[in-house]
Amino acid sequence: MPTAERVLLRSVTMWLLLQSLLLLLASCLRLAAAFPKGCYPSEEEGLKTFRCSNAQLTEVPRDIPNDTNKLYLDSNRIPFLPRDAFRDLPLLLELDLSHNAIAGVESGAFRGLTDHLHSLDLSSNRLVSLSKDTFSNLKAKVNLSDNPWMCDCRLQELIRTVDLAAGSSGGIVCESSVQEEHVGKAFLQVIADTDFCNVYKKTTDIAMLVTMFGWFAMVISYLVYYVRQNQEDARRHLEYLKSLPSKQRRSEESSTISTVV
Repeated sequence: MPTAERVLLRSVTMWLLLQSLLLLLASCLRLAAAFPKGCYPSEEEGLKTFRCSNAQLTEVPRDIPNDTNKLYLDSNRIPFLPRDAFRDLPLLLELDLSHNAIAGVESGAFRGLTDHLHSLDLSSNRLVSLSKDTFSNLKAKVNLSDNPWMCDCRLQELIRTVDLAAGSSGGIVCESSVQEEHVGKAFLQVIADTDFCNVYKKTTDIAMLVTMFGWFAMVISYLVYYVRQNQEDARRHLEYLKSLPSKQRRSEESSTISTVV
């Protein structure tokens, strides 16, 4: 091959290679700009992973790749999980939300994850109480340890609906409780001897009985007052009749009798 043609071919090849590299770089820059600072995609054990650990996030980021299998949002400042926070992640298998400031989870926050999510980590947050519907139909193993839980019927109903991650149940400890002696104890240890929901039902029943008794007492008091008032009026009328002359008295009595009849 003539030298000129060889040089031309080499130049074209180098130009195509450079153009490909520039396109790849532009693509990477666009992806980086789309993700929040501190977040990046990767692949671990054949699973597509999106990491946002220690990224100073205050909310669940948008534009998470919808083919993500493992999502790490741990060690951030997220305070709340809104409804449908993860609805665009149909392939998500693992979700790590540990070491945040989560104090509230809106009903439906995990909607769309019920069939495929395997693991959900909510440990080391600020959860005090959650609705029993929070994890409705979720099949994932859930870690709820190291939160400042309020031990009551609400927590008891929640625990009945969730599949706790292995080894995490001992970390669900009563930070506060409707019964002071339970503070500082593991919740599963407490409910082995105490049925919070039964205690709540008994308290409600007693409150209803007290309320009914109060109304009953008011009705009786009114009836007693009404009878006494009528007796007093009748006595005064009889005294009035006795004070009248006999003819007028008979007329008044007859009028009274006819009125009564």
